[in-house]
Amino acid sequence: MTTDESAPQRPLVFAHRGSSAAFAEHTRAAYLQALTDGADGVECDVHLTRDQHVVLLHDANLDRTSDGTGPVAERTLRELRHLDVSSWKGARIPEAYGARSEQLLTLPELLDILRGAGRPVKLAIELKHPSPYQLKLEDRVLEVLRNEGWDPKSSSVDNVAVTFMSFSPDSVRHLLSSVPPEYICQLVDDVDIRAIRGGLGFGMITGGAIANLMRATQAEGERILDNGEVGLAGPGIEYVRRHPAAVQRWLASGRRFRVWTVDSEQDVALCAGLGIQEITTNVPARVLSQLQVASPQGR
Repeated sequence: MTTDESAPQRPLVFAHRGSSAAFAEHTRAAYLQALTDGADGVECDVHLTRDQHVVLLHDANLDRTSDGTGPVAERTLRELRHLDVSSWKGARIPEAYGARSEQLLTLPELLDILRGAGRPVKLAIELKHPSPYQLKLEDRVLEVLRNEGWDPKSSSVDNVAVTFMSFSPDSVRHLLSSVPPEYICQLVDDVDIRAIRGGLGFGMITGGAIANLMRATQAEGERILDNGEVGLAGPGIEYVRRHPAAVQRWLASGRRFRVWTVDSEQDVALCAGLGIQEITTNVPARVLSQLQVASPQGR
C-alpha cells in the first residue's frame, strides 16, 4: 500500500514547556514525558542566571514555579539547583524521570535529553524579554548552541532541529544577523489591558503606559511578518480566532505557522482546518491522538 503524497499532512505537535499538563513545566520529567508521548518537538523558555548559564524557566521571577523568590537573573546556577521546581505541580515524578533535585534544566541538559530520543526532534527556544541582560541573552544562547555543535545553516544539533522565537522585534532582528530567517519565529498576541491593570497588579496610569508599549511591540511584530523578514509566524490561538484576515494573509504569503497554546479539541480542529503547520500544546499525547484519527495518513 502506498501513501498518497498529495494527502494533507497533520500539523506537527510541540510540547509546550514539555508535557506540562502532566508534570511541572520545563522540568526533566515534563520533557521526558513529551518524548514518551511522541511529540514531534518541544518548546522551552530561556533566561540567563547571574553567572550566565541558560536555564529553562518561563517567568523572570522564581515565585510561581519554585520554592524560591526573586529574579532568576540574580541567582547563580548553583543557587538555583537547590530550589524545588517541581513540587508545586503536585504530580509524583516517576523514578525513571529523575530525582526532585534533577528537575531544573539548562539548555545543554535539554539538548542531551533530546539527543537521547533516538529519532529526529524539533526544539523551539523562546527568548524571554524584557531581560536585564538585554540582547546578551541571544548572544549567550547562540554561544551555548555553538559549543554543543550547532550548525547555523541547517540550525541543527545532531538529531535536534532548532528554531528561535520571541515577542521582541529587537530580539528577532538581532537573531537574523546569525540565523537564517526560516528558523526564526515572530510571536504575536493581542494586548489585554485589563490583565495588565488588574491581574498583573498595575494601576491605571502605569498599566496604560505598559499597554501602549506592548501594542507598539505587537504592531512591529506584525510588520515583520507582513514584510516577510522571518519564516515563522507564532500567534496565540486567541489571536488566530480574532484576526482571520491576518492569518490568511500570512499563510498565503508563505509564512509557516506555529500556534500556541492549543489544548481543546475545537482549537485543534480549527488549526488543522486552516492548514496550520505546527501546534504547541500542554497535552501532546491527546492532540496527537486527535490528529492521527482525523488524518490517518500521518504527517
